[in-house]
Amino acid sequence: MCGIAGYLTSRPLSDLPTALRAMARSIVHRGPDDDGFLETCTRDGAQRLGFAHRRLSIIDLSTGKQPITNEDGSVSIVFNGEIYNFPGLRDELIALGHAFHTRSDTETIVHAYEQWGPDCLTRFRGMFAFAIWDARQERLFIARDRYGKKPMFLYEQPGLLLFASEVKAILSFPGVNARLNSAAVPEYMQYRYVPAPTTLFAGVRKLMPGSYLLWQDGNMAETRYFLPADGEV
Repeated sequence: MCGIAGYLTSRPLSDLPTALRAMARSIVHRGPDDDGFLETCTRDGAQRLGFAHRRLSIIDLSTGKQPITNEDGSVSIVFNGEIYNFPGLRDELIALGHAFHTRSDTETIVHAYEQWGPDCLTRFRGMFAFAIWDARQERLFIARDRYGKKPMFLYEQPGLLLFASEVKAILSFPGVNARLNSAAVPEYMQYRYVPAPTTLFAGVRKLMPGSYLLWQDGNMAETRYFLPADGEV
């Protein structure tokens, strides 16, 4: 288990590095072995972006530190999960000309995104939640596995997008308050959980399983890339 968190904002917030590290500290139990950060902005400086990662070291212990990038550093990822078929994908991507500098499944996602864009999701077999920043296209790509094995929570307000593996990371961001979503209480009392995409926290929602979110040029859209077949559990 690892943990990821981050922000994309156009708001004039004064201490984003401190905010990003507070998000990471709130989920340290998900990844006690290491942490890593990315802080950058769009070319015009209008949007600032931050990625945080808490690592539980399992695969590629020596070079799997995140965020991980492609060859020229233009595509960066923070990732929680495991891609079971990454060795075969890695061989395919090397044959297509991609150069790897780690043995991790995380880097396979980076190069698969470079090769196939969001369609890379159809090639992964595993459990995952990740965020990719594509600096060349100034695009943020956030995705969740087919059945939602790995969590991804979102918080959206004008000029601000937050994402995280746990709600507590979102609530640690300055100006975000823990408020009850009273409309979700009946569902919680009935089912003892809150069905996606709703949560018990006002303003916080879950990215649906089998879905991805794409932000580019100030526009954001969510797409469902996988639906279970009828009768499939």
